Amino acid sequence: MSDKAHSTAIDPTGQSEPLKDTASLLASRICHDLISPIGAISNGLELLVMSGLQPSPELTLIEESIANANARVRLFRVAFSAASAGQRMARGDIVKLLGDCYGIGRIQVSWEPTADVCRVEAKIALLAVMCLEVALPAGGRIVVRCDRGQWQLQAYGTKIRIEPAPWAFLRSPTADAGELAPAYIQFALLRDALAQLGKTAQAGHSDSAASLRYDV
Repeated sequence: MSDKAHSTAIDPTGQSEPLKDTASLLASRICHDLISPIGAISNGLELLVMSGLQPSPELTLIEESIANANARVRLFRVAFSAASAGQRMARGDIVKLLGDCYGIGRIQVSWEPTADVCRVEAKIALLAVMCLEVALPAGGRIVVRCDRGQWQLQAYGTKIRIEPAPWAFLRSPTADAGELAPAYIQFALLRDALAQLGKTAQAGHSDSAASLRYDV
């Protein structure tokens, strides 16, 4: 089923598809406009280093902050922006993106699918990663697997925290996204992206793991 919205369609969440498409386009525009100045700051810092600026803890902090901001905006661009079924995303690009975002943090993400995926699949998988991320307050590891369209994501950590509201929202086709705190908007976006394909996510958890499963 195509993820492309029809002008008069209403989805199971009760939200018109044109409205959601407008939100996706807005996210695309914001991410596009942020990438350029972040890149300019990074280039300017490189020029300062080349001109003789001496290494220091402050300089390292600035460099790491710029790199993290760049990686997060690129992640948001894929996860939050509009995606069409005809677009593809290379496995290497996804692995690099996840490495840039999570490589040096408390949470590690392993992307196990070996083939390239369509942009819609990448978008949904990254939203699922962001949902599981909030279940790992002390850090841990998220593993992404896919077998013939069946996606399974597992989060492992010494401490698993499941906030009831966003996970219940994921299971409710009629809940209003306005009920969610901004920190949990990925749960609304994941539910709606799957709903556009006529799919839902199944969630589970234990004391040391949390999981999300869905078909695309």
